[in-house]
Amino acid sequence: MLGWFQALMPREEKFFDYFSAHAQTLVAGSRALRAVLEGGADISASCAAVMAHENEADKITHNVMLAVRRTFITPFDRGDIQDLIALMDDAIDQMQQTVKAITLFELTSFDPLMRDMGDLIVRASDLTVELIADLRDMNKNAIRMSSLAQHMTHLEEQADHIHDQGIKKLFTTHRDTDPMAFIIGSEIYSHLEKVVDRFEDIANRVNGILIEHL
Repeated sequence: MLGWFQALMPREEKFFDYFSAHAQTLVAGSRALRAVLEGGADISASCAAVMAHENEADKITHNVMLAVRRTFITPFDRGDIQDLIALMDDAIDQMQQTVKAITLFELTSFDPLMRDMGDLIVRASDLTVELIADLRDMNKNAIRMSSLAQHMTHLEEQADHIHDQGIKKLFTTHRDTDPMAFIIGSEIYSHLEKVVDRFEDIANRVNGILIEHL
């Protein structure tokens, strides 16, 4: 009886708006992070932009958590809603951790492979926007969503490859002359790789929600 009643009740759609708004902060944050990796005089402003987008994302996450508690009928499982927004927040949190490390070590120039990682992060954020948009009608968009999730996995694999290349290049360049440069560079590569990993986590969670509702 309760199942029939819930099926007939209108579902709260604001969660999709929240998800979409958060996804846009991921896009903005990823582009600001990519600007950081260009180095130069504007790096401080770009780092500040990442921080600002992270703060905006936190507010959206807070609103989602409140809405989950206050809404009678949600578009899908409450636990899935909380998990998804938390994973989205993890992605921009990791961007913030990256620029914190960059600021701490006073870096102003970056390896080309780090910029390649930044490009992958931008692409991953764009994919996330598409995945989140498709959640509104997941039954209709199931095939496309599965394809997008698979594409995200490919991006993560590319990021792993670039990470390994970058670490190898740091080692061969600095092993005999500047061990600290190797340590610092390795940490930045690790942070960048974790950003891409967080985006893959989002895609996997969306794919899991899709499977549950098919």
